[in-house]
Amino acid sequence: MVRWTLSSITDLPVVSDVEPGDPDWHPLQHALGIDTFGANVFVARRADQPLVEAHDERGSGQQELYLLLDGSAVFELDGEEVRLERGDALAVTDPEVRRRGIARTPGTMLLVVGSANAPFESSWNPGHFADIPRPE
Repeated sequence: MVRWTLSSITDLPVVSDVEPGDPDWHPLQHALGIDTFGANVFVARRADQPLVEAHDERGSGQQELYLLLDGSAVFELDGEEVRLERGDALAVTDPEVRRRGIARTPGTMLLVVGSANAPFESSWNPGHFADIPRPE
């Protein structure tokens, strides 16, 4: 069992089976061997690109943290608009809040961390990670 893993975000593999026009997706939890919470980085290829599709977490009960590592983004939270700039952190602690995040600039880099009160189980399709190595 690996006890720690260090990598530059940009050196981590990108999920290859995303839809055309989706942002680059670096699945941190998978690539770094994390199994108690979800962690992903999304990087916008263009301005006005969705980084977080409209959703809520009623089914999973997850709370989510969004940390803007670079660029600028706008989030819609239950119809209210919030602007994030580099270094801003947004915590959505109520799983029922409907949220959506859009990059305002190309290269916008968003870290998303999520977890529920129970042991973490990824809601992503395991097939997404078939070609991404995981630490043993």
